[in-house]
Amino acid sequence: MAKKAARPSNSPGEGASPIPSPAEVAALAVCARHGNKASELLEIFHDLQHQLGYVPEATLPVIARALNLSRAEVYGVQTFYHDFRRHPAGKHVVKICRAEACQSMGTDKLCSHAERSLKTPLGGTTADGMFTIEQVFCLGNCALSPAVMVDERLYGKVDAKRFDEIVAAYSKDAAE
Repeated sequence: MAKKAARPSNSPGEGASPIPSPAEVAALAVCARHGNKASELLEIFHDLQHQLGYVPEATLPVIARALNLSRAEVYGVQTFYHDFRRHPAGKHVVKICRAEACQSMGTDKLCSHAERSLKTPLGGTTADGMFTIEQVFCLGNCALSPAVMVDERLYGKVDAKRFDEIVAAYSKDAAE
């Protein structure tokens, strides 16, 4: 009886190794640039997020293998630090400060307004992918609280009306 030829497979453990996704290739390259050193894990996450906009779930085992860490160790670091996104962010990232100075100036009301206005909870992205809204715990603008940052631009003394004006300006820019 003739022996069947082995068929290439993209499933792990079934012969040929899977074809890596572009995100996995990027993760390998970033790890290599950092010498595949476990001590560079935070910098690897920063670089990968800068390159891809987030740290995809599929890159965690790749990073773990490259750094000789367990996947649990890599996942633990990623989820411990709130700055590392696990999903793509919107076109504009709105950060609302929730630290003590901003709390004393009404940031809780501002957060509630922002969630209603953008129709997404803190940590969420609008249905059109335009805005991601995040809570942060100090933007360093305490004297002008409540503070909001959109992308890299900082705003102070933001109330509901000013928030709507800021969001409208970014929406208008996107429409042009």
